[in-house]
Order: sequence, then C-alpha cells, then structure tokens
Amino acid sequence: MPPLLRRRMSRLGRLAMQSCWDSEQDQISTPIVFASRYGDLSRALALIEDLAREGAVSPTGFSLSVHNAIGAMYSIARGDRSNAICVAAGRATAAAGLIEAVGLLCDGAAEVTVVCYDEALPAVYAEFRDEPPCIWAWAWRVALPGAGEHRLSLRVGATDQCDDAPGMLPASLEVMRHFLSGEALLVQHLDGRRWEWQRDA
Repeated sequence: MPPLLRRRMSRLGRLAMQSCWDSEQDQISTPIVFASRYGDLSRALALIEDLAREGAVSPTGFSLSVHNAIGAMYSIARGDRSNAICVAAGRATAAAGLIEAVGLLCDGAAEVTVVCYDEALPAVYAEFRDEPPCIWAWAWRVALPGAGEHRLSLRVGATDQCDDAPGMLPASLEVMRHFLSGEALLVQHLDGRRWEWQRDA
C-alpha cells in the first residue's frame, strides 16, 4: 500500500486491509464484502468529540469515519473497481457477510472475498459491550463448491433460547475458529436468531 494512504489508516483499518491484501496476492480482483459490526468506531467517536468541542469536523476525518471507509481505501490503494459491499448485522455480522457473498456467487461471480473485522468498543461505550474486547480481522475467498469439494452451509431460523452468553471470542471471530478447527457443527443464538454453520464432507 502506498505510504501516504497507509498513514491515513487506523489500527483497525490496517489490520483489515492486511488480511484482505494477503488474500488477493495473485492480483485477481474479486467482488469484496466488508463485514464489520461497528466499523472504525474509534475514529467516528473522535469525530463526534471534535464536533462537540469545536462545532466543526474535518472533511477528511469524516470521509474516513463512515462505515465503508476501509473498503473504499482498499479500492483506492489497489486501483480496484470490483464490486465492493459493506454490511453490518450485530453479532451475526459474519453470517450476513457470507450470505451476501453467496448472493454474488449466484449472480455469476467466480469467487468472492469476505473480510470480517472489528475492535473493542471505546471505553465511553463500555456499558454496551456484549462480546470479549479485542481487535481482529480475517478474510476468506469463497466459491461455489465443485464435485467432491467440502461444503459449508448456513441455516437461520427463529429461536426460543436466549442469546449465547459472551464466550472466549466475539461471535464473528468464533466462526473463523470453527472453520479452522474442522468441527462439523457450530450453533449460535444471536440477536433472536439461531444460526447453524454446518461443514459437509
């Protein structure tokens, strides 16, 4: 990434960008889904504080605080005009990102890159924390499975259970842990829905 652009990125932005950049080393542009529950919230909070203190905000600061800013910076840095989408869906954000990717695959994309990332809520929002505080990012390149290839399926439905209590990892990071573990099934009760991740042989 050009140094001028890299310096404009926050810590979260650099982390998300690195995971995405590594997945695209072959320089083949794919549609990209950026999935983040909060986006670059620390930057947005700093902007709100500037507005309260000074009554005005920097246009550059504002442009870097919006939810799709990391995706936009990635596109600019790579000169990539591929389809890019940014989604947020609470604790089920990873699921929303994969669902969006499947839609793109069904529309004809050969592969889709899904980039999922978040960081701990700033201290001022501590009362709203419902997941372990950490900063993380992952990227997948997904495609429709061919004959004999492993499949990952996702089912969603209503649930009469309370949401899963916060575990060792944020819900969207738990999805990556499940994928890497080789376990067959992950069930999450998030935001009033049952999400069932199934790995098929």
